[in-house]
Amino acid sequence: MQVKDVLAELERLGDPKVKAIKAGFAITAENSHGIFLKDIKALAKRIGRNDALALELFDTGVYEARVLCSKIFTPRNVTEALMETWSATFENWEICDTFCMGFLGTTRFAVPKAFEWAERKGEFQKRAGFVLMVAHSFTDKHTTNDVYQKFFPVMVAHANDERTYVMKGINWALRQVGKRNADLYREALEVAQTILALDTKTARWIAKDAIRQLQSPTVSIKNYPRAIYGK
Repeated sequence: MQVKDVLAELERLGDPKVKAIKAGFAITAENSHGIFLKDIKALAKRIGRNDALALELFDTGVYEARVLCSKIFTPRNVTEALMETWSATFENWEICDTFCMGFLGTTRFAVPKAFEWAERKGEFQKRAGFVLMVAHSFTDKHTTNDVYQKFFPVMVAHANDERTYVMKGINWALRQVGKRNADLYREALEVAQTILALDTKTARWIAKDAIRQLQSPTVSIKNYPRAIYGK
Protein backbone atom coordinates (compact mmCIF):
# COMPACT_ATOMS: atom_id res chain seq x y z
CA MET A 1 0.00 0.00 0.00
CA GLN A 2 1.09 3.56 -0.73
CA VAL A 3 0.62 6.47 1.67
CA LYS A 4 -2.36 7.75 -0.30
CA ASP A 5 -4.02 4.34 -0.10
CA VAL A 6 -3.52 4.10 3.66
CA LEU A 7 -4.78 7.64 4.23
CA ALA A 8 -7.87 6.85 2.16
CA GLU A 9 -8.48 3.72 4.24
CA LEU A 10 -8.09 5.66 7.48
CA GLU A 11 -10.55 8.26 6.26
CA ARG A 12 -12.99 5.48 5.37
CA LEU A 13 -12.64 3.95 8.83
CA GLY A 14 -13.16 7.27 10.58
CA ASP A 15 -16.36 7.72 12.56
CA PRO A 16 -17.48 10.83 14.49
CA LYS A 17 -19.23 8.56 17.00
CA VAL A 18 -15.95 6.78 17.71
CA LYS A 19 -14.26 10.12 18.10
CA ALA A 20 -16.85 11.10 20.71
CA ILE A 21 -16.52 7.79 22.55
CA LYS A 22 -12.75 8.13 22.71
CA ALA A 23 -13.04 11.69 23.94
CA GLY A 24 -14.95 10.29 26.90
CA PHE A 25 -11.80 8.36 27.77
CA ALA A 26 -9.61 11.47 27.47
CA ILE A 27 -8.34 10.45 24.04
CA THR A 28 -8.45 13.63 21.99
CA ALA A 29 -6.08 14.61 19.22
CA GLU A 30 -5.56 17.13 16.49
CA ASN A 31 -6.26 15.93 12.94
CA SER A 32 -8.02 12.77 14.07
CA HIS A 33 -10.60 10.72 12.16
CA GLY A 34 -11.93 8.76 15.14
CA ILE A 35 -10.86 5.12 14.78
CA PHE A 36 -10.70 2.42 17.44
CA LEU A 37 -7.23 1.05 18.12
CA LYS A 38 -8.36 -2.47 17.24
CA ASP A 39 -9.17 -1.33 13.70
CA ILE A 40 -5.78 0.34 13.34
CA LYS A 41 -4.15 -2.91 14.50
CA ALA A 42 -6.14 -4.84 11.91
CA LEU A 43 -4.97 -2.47 9.18
CA ALA A 44 -1.38 -2.81 10.41
CA LYS A 45 -1.65 -6.58 10.12
CA ARG A 46 -2.76 -6.21 6.51
CA ILE A 47 0.15 -3.92 5.70
CA GLY A 48 2.91 -5.77 7.56
CA ARG A 49 6.30 -4.33 8.51
CA ASN A 50 7.21 -1.38 6.32
CA ASP A 51 9.60 1.16 7.82
CA ALA A 52 9.58 3.56 4.88
CA LEU A 53 5.79 3.68 4.79
CA ALA A 54 5.66 4.08 8.58
CA LEU A 55 7.86 7.17 8.43
CA GLU A 56 5.82 8.66 5.62
CA LEU A 57 2.61 8.05 7.55
CA PHE A 58 3.98 9.69 10.66
CA ASP A 59 4.98 12.76 8.67
CA THR A 60 1.42 13.26 7.42
CA GLY A 61 0.44 14.54 10.86
CA VAL A 62 -2.76 12.49 10.80
CA TYR A 63 -3.25 11.10 14.30
CA GLU A 64 -4.26 7.59 13.29
CA ALA A 65 -1.46 7.47 10.70
CA ARG A 66 0.98 8.18 13.51
CA VAL A 67 -0.50 5.44 15.68
CA LEU A 68 -0.25 3.09 12.69
CA CYS A 69 3.43 4.01 12.33
CA SER A 70 4.11 2.37 15.69
CA LYS A 71 2.49 -0.85 14.47
CA ILE A 72 4.40 -1.33 11.23
CA PHE A 73 7.88 0.04 12.00
CA THR A 74 10.49 -2.62 12.86
CA PRO A 75 11.58 -2.21 16.53
CA ARG A 76 15.20 -3.19 15.92
CA ASN A 77 15.53 -0.35 13.39
CA VAL A 78 14.46 2.35 15.84
CA THR A 79 17.03 5.09 16.44
CA GLU A 80 17.35 7.48 19.35
CA ALA A 81 16.60 10.38 17.00
CA LEU A 82 13.35 8.75 15.88
CA MET A 83 12.32 8.17 19.48
CA GLU A 84 12.81 11.84 20.23
CA THR A 85 10.87 12.92 17.15
CA TRP A 86 7.97 10.60 17.91
CA SER A 87 7.73 11.25 21.65
CA ALA A 88 7.65 15.02 21.16
CA THR A 89 4.25 14.64 19.44
CA PHE A 90 2.51 12.53 22.10
CA GLU A 91 -0.74 14.36 22.82
CA ASN A 92 -2.74 11.83 24.83
CA TRP A 93 -2.23 8.64 26.79
CA GLU A 94 -3.31 6.34 23.94
CA ILE A 95 -0.56 7.27 21.52
CA CYS A 96 1.96 7.47 24.36
CA ASP A 97 1.17 3.97 25.57
CA THR A 98 0.80 2.53 22.06
CA PHE A 99 4.27 3.67 21.08
CA CYS A 100 5.91 2.72 24.37
CA MET A 101 4.34 -0.60 25.33
CA GLY A 102 4.69 -3.00 22.43
CA PHE A 103 7.17 -0.99 20.43
CA LEU A 104 9.69 1.41 22.00
CA GLY A 105 9.76 -0.46 25.28
CA THR A 106 11.28 -3.45 23.48
CA THR A 107 14.20 -1.51 21.96
CA ARG A 108 17.75 -1.15 23.25
CA PHE A 109 16.97 2.46 24.16
CA ALA A 110 14.13 1.61 26.53
CA VAL A 111 16.03 1.81 29.82
CA PRO A 112 18.10 4.98 29.19
CA LYS A 113 15.08 6.76 27.71
CA ALA A 114 12.94 5.73 30.69
CA PHE A 115 15.26 7.72 32.96
CA GLU A 116 15.58 10.60 30.51
CA TRP A 117 11.91 10.98 29.66
CA ALA A 118 10.80 10.74 33.29
CA GLU A 119 12.41 14.18 33.69
CA ARG A 120 10.54 15.77 30.77
CA LYS A 121 8.13 18.63 31.36
CA GLY A 122 5.25 17.62 29.05
CA GLU A 123 2.64 15.41 30.69
CA PHE A 124 2.67 12.69 28.06
CA GLN A 125 6.41 12.96 27.39
CA LYS A 126 7.00 12.42 31.11
CA ARG A 127 4.43 9.62 31.29
CA ALA A 128 6.32 7.96 28.44
CA GLY A 129 9.34 7.51 30.71
CA PHE A 130 7.31 5.54 33.22
CA VAL A 131 5.49 3.55 30.54
CA LEU A 132 8.88 2.50 29.19
CA MET A 133 9.61 1.16 32.68
CA VAL A 134 6.33 -0.75 32.51
CA ALA A 135 7.05 -2.13 29.06
CA HIS A 136 10.59 -3.22 29.85
CA SER A 137 9.49 -4.83 33.11
CA PHE A 138 6.68 -6.64 31.33
CA THR A 139 8.57 -7.90 28.28
CA ASP A 140 12.21 -8.44 29.28
CA LYS A 141 12.84 -11.92 30.67
CA HIS A 142 16.57 -11.62 31.32
CA THR A 143 17.52 -8.28 32.89
CA THR A 144 18.61 -8.52 36.53
CA ASN A 145 17.05 -6.69 39.45
CA ASP A 146 19.66 -3.94 39.70
CA VAL A 147 18.26 -2.23 36.60
CA TYR A 148 14.74 -2.09 38.00
CA GLN A 149 15.89 -1.08 41.47
CA LYS A 150 17.23 2.10 39.88
CA PHE A 151 13.71 2.93 38.70
CA PHE A 152 12.40 3.14 42.26
CA PRO A 153 14.08 6.44 43.28
CA VAL A 154 12.75 8.06 40.09
CA MET A 155 9.21 7.04 41.01
CA VAL A 156 9.63 8.49 44.50
CA ALA A 157 11.15 11.71 43.17
CA HIS A 158 8.16 12.41 40.94
CA ALA A 159 5.36 11.01 43.10
CA ASN A 160 4.04 14.50 43.89
CA ASP A 161 3.32 15.32 40.24
CA GLU A 162 -0.41 16.01 40.28
CA ARG A 163 -1.03 15.48 36.57
CA THR A 164 -3.35 12.53 36.07
CA TYR A 165 -1.39 10.63 33.46
CA VAL A 166 1.95 11.11 35.15
CA MET A 167 0.73 9.82 38.51
CA LYS A 168 -1.03 6.91 36.83
CA GLY A 169 2.18 6.13 34.94
CA ILE A 170 4.20 6.06 38.17
CA ASN A 171 1.63 3.82 39.83
CA TRP A 172 1.64 1.46 36.85
CA ALA A 173 5.43 1.31 36.78
CA LEU A 174 5.65 0.60 40.51
CA ARG A 175 3.16 -2.25 40.23
CA GLN A 176 4.71 -3.76 37.11
CA VAL A 177 8.26 -3.75 38.48
CA GLY A 178 6.90 -5.35 41.64
CA LYS A 179 5.40 -8.17 39.61
CA ARG A 180 8.72 -9.28 38.11
CA ASN A 181 9.77 -11.49 41.01
CA ALA A 182 9.45 -12.02 44.77
CA ASP A 183 12.39 -9.77 45.69
CA LEU A 184 11.22 -6.82 43.59
CA TYR A 185 7.72 -7.43 44.94
CA ARG A 186 8.91 -6.84 48.49
CA GLU A 187 10.93 -3.80 47.43
CA ALA A 188 7.98 -2.33 45.52
CA LEU A 189 5.83 -2.54 48.64
CA GLU A 190 8.57 -0.80 50.63
CA VAL A 191 8.83 1.92 48.00
CA ALA A 192 5.05 2.33 48.13
CA GLN A 193 5.37 3.01 51.86
CA THR A 194 8.07 5.59 51.14
CA ILE A 195 5.76 7.30 48.66
CA LEU A 196 2.88 7.11 51.11
CA ALA A 197 5.01 8.91 53.69
CA LEU A 198 5.28 11.91 51.35
CA ASP A 199 1.73 12.56 52.55
CA THR A 200 0.33 14.43 49.58
CA LYS A 201 -2.93 13.61 47.82
CA THR A 202 -1.12 12.40 44.70
CA ALA A 203 1.48 10.34 46.56
CA ARG A 204 -1.17 8.73 48.75
CA TRP A 205 -3.17 7.66 45.70
CA ILE A 206 -0.12 6.23 43.93
CA ALA A 207 0.96 4.28 46.99
CA LYS A 208 -2.39 3.04 48.27
CA ASP A 209 -3.55 1.85 44.86
CA ALA A 210 -0.22 0.10 44.22
CA ILE A 211 -0.36 -1.64 47.61
CA ARG A 212 -3.97 -2.68 47.07
CA GLN A 213 -3.25 -4.20 43.67
CA LEU A 214 0.05 -5.81 44.59
CA GLN A 215 -1.53 -7.44 47.64
CA SER A 216 -4.52 -8.72 45.70
CA PRO A 217 -4.97 -12.51 45.92
CA THR A 218 -5.00 -12.61 42.12
CA VAL A 219 -1.69 -10.81 41.59
CA SER A 220 0.58 -12.70 39.18
CA ILE A 221 4.36 -12.74 39.65
CA LYS A 222 6.32 -13.34 36.44
CA ASN A 223 9.48 -14.78 37.99
CA TYR A 224 11.81 -12.84 35.70
CA PRO A 225 14.65 -13.36 35.08
CA ARG A 226 13.78 -17.01 34.66
CA ALA A 227 17.41 -18.07 35.01
CA ILE A 228 17.18 -17.05 38.69
CA TYR A 229 13.50 -17.15 39.65
CA GLY A 230 12.17 -19.74 37.22
CA LYS A 231 13.88 -22.68 38.81
